[in-house]
Amino acid sequence: MDNKDNLVIQTKIKRFISRGLIYLFAILVAVVAFYPFFVMIISSTHDNYNIVARINILPGTHLKENFERLTQNIDLYRGIINSLILAAAVTIIQNYFTMMAAYAFSKYNFKGKNFLFSVVLVAMMLPGQLGIIGFYKEIQALKLLNSYFTLIVPTIANCFAVFFYKQYIDGALPNELIEAAIMDGCGELTIYHKLVLPLVIPALVTQGVMTFIGTWNSYLTPLIVLNDKKKFTLPLMIATVRDATHADYGAQYVGMLVSIIPMVIVFCFASKIIMEKISIGAAVKG
Repeated sequence: MDNKDNLVIQTKIKRFISRGLIYLFAILVAVVAFYPFFVMIISSTHDNYNIVARINILPGTHLKENFERLTQNIDLYRGIINSLILAAAVTIIQNYFTMMAAYAFSKYNFKGKNFLFSVVLVAMMLPGQLGIIGFYKEIQALKLLNSYFTLIVPTIANCFAVFFYKQYIDGALPNELIEAAIMDGCGELTIYHKLVLPLVIPALVTQGVMTFIGTWNSYLTPLIVLNDKKKFTLPLMIATVRDATHADYGAQYVGMLVSIIPMVIVFCFASKIIMEKISIGAAVKG
């Protein structure tokens, strides 16, 4: 066997080892990511004592009892409806207006544009909890507590969404298309609705999924704003599930299990749309 054959064999061995390490790392990441879901699913089938006192690997036999206690403590279906209404409203309104702002930053030249975008970038780096006290005092002074309006309208100012959309528009929307639309006599809103939005659907769906999931799982802001249990979102309702003396962990785990079902459905539909529209967008740019 000559040196050339040895070199080929060594190259194949190195490639095999490299791929093996990559697959091993990917599997490890997948296991770490799935472990919380595994704990949630398994714990939802056990009683409170086993959840607290033991490490459970195999499913139990208390799923039905936990679900019954959950529905006895809270109005589960009202919580789901409340969360759906809030998440859908925030997703639609936030993405419509942040896309509009991003389009302006990307394609328009106006005085103070760079400064304003720098403000957006700085605000994006600040934690939202920083202004929670001021936010509460402001809505209290305006008498807007216990209202979905307070949870929906402020989300229009989502700095990350503006940044994300601007970066996408810069690469996905040629100036020539806009110029051609203007030459055809299209107004600004017509261009935005009939040209811009259809071409940025992959970005809209991607950010929309993140917005929907974030709003669906939101706990702190609804906890501060809402005080009527009939308006509570599902996470708030699940957090209030208790028995006579302490939190009912079995029922809470079942509630968590129920709460992730809409998110899984949304993600499954959204991922298909994203791939389809990315292909269409690539063809248009090509």
